[in-house]
Amino acid sequence: MTDNWGRGRAEPVAVGPPRRRMTRADRVREARSRRKRRFASGFALALLIVIVVGAVFLGSKMWHTLFGAANDYTGDGVNDVVIQIHDGDSTTAIGKTLEDRKVVADSKVFVEAAEGNSAIAAIQPGFYKVRTEISASNAVARLADPQNRVGKLVIPEGRQLDDIQDVKTNAVTEGVFSLISRATCVNLDGDRHCLSVDDLRKAAGSAAPSALSVPEWAINPVSALGNDHRRLEGLIAPGTWNIDPSASAQDILSTLIGTSATQYAQGGLLDTAKAMNMSPYQILTVGSLVQREATPEDFAKVARVIYNRLHENRTLEFDSTVNYPLDRIEVATTDADRAQHTQWNTYVRPGLPATPICSPGQPALAAAEQPAPGDWLYFVTVDMQGTTLFTRDYEQHLANIELAKRNGVLDSAR
Repeated sequence: MTDNWGRGRAEPVAVGPPRRRMTRADRVREARSRRKRRFASGFALALLIVIVVGAVFLGSKMWHTLFGAANDYTGDGVNDVVIQIHDGDSTTAIGKTLEDRKVVADSKVFVEAAEGNSAIAAIQPGFYKVRTEISASNAVARLADPQNRVGKLVIPEGRQLDDIQDVKTNAVTEGVFSLISRATCVNLDGDRHCLSVDDLRKAAGSAAPSALSVPEWAINPVSALGNDHRRLEGLIAPGTWNIDPSASAQDILSTLIGTSATQYAQGGLLDTAKAMNMSPYQILTVGSLVQREATPEDFAKVARVIYNRLHENRTLEFDSTVNYPLDRIEVATTDADRAQHTQWNTYVRPGLPATPICSPGQPALAAAEQPAPGDWLYFVTVDMQGTTLFTRDYEQHLANIELAKRNGVLDSAR
């Protein structure tokens, strides 16, 4: 049967107004409208983010304001305490040290209190006196105060272990032991604590060389002097040091000697000694003689005189070696002084003294490592301006001595 159902049905007719064809202007307006809608949506999102961040920031501020006090001490503290700041410590590391020592309650609070403080940002490594259980802001103020730095030790070039006295003026020059003792002095809760010179001298003479960090190249000459504290002479380099005021005499000496040995090695002393067919200890001893016998402009020449005399098996005959065990400065030594048989007197002892006679500075040590070329055997200072004449000829040396006498200079004749 044929399906005639669809026959004669009317075609569907569109309902509503006819669709108008969009012009170019219409498309431009529609695109502009879409951009405005997107901009409005983006602006609303950005505004929402700003509001959220602001709320978090303000909430954090309010939290620290309301509850931060619970993580901070108040009051004047309980006890004085010394803390150490190491080289390269960040503010966070300093805060952790303070928290561990119960100086501040919370290291984070200290970091916040120290923010923007230039003194804390530039703080030097060393030891500082603070108090336990103080506020973070109080801790910042104390660390920023240079008066609270303790344990700073400065050893000038040419100092020997013991104090020395000028025979003419009676002026006393503090030795390394006295400088160390003074650097350890600290007032804790009203009581002054200092390591005594006697404690240092005792440790220097009685402790095993290994316990004092004596380098291998100095073990034999140090051991040869038994329990004489002067066996450590010259092994503590001049310079600026930070020492723990609470440490024992042995520990302080060990730290200074061990670090000095490292400095000497890094400066090339061991390599130079090998090249010169000498021991590092011998070069250190020569450097100490140069330091005591000359002014910087003549260091290299005096070093050459020393090596020339040693090479020709002549005694050095330096008054500085006579004065050394007597702990004095004396321009004109006497015949009796020069006749004394000591481990250091180079009028009667051949070769070098038993130990260095002071802590030589780098320029004097450099002169011992690189002496000036020359054949001199004698030198003498001939005027008050420090002019020193060098010669190999003994008769010329005697004439130079007479010139020194005429000019009122009575020391340094060789």
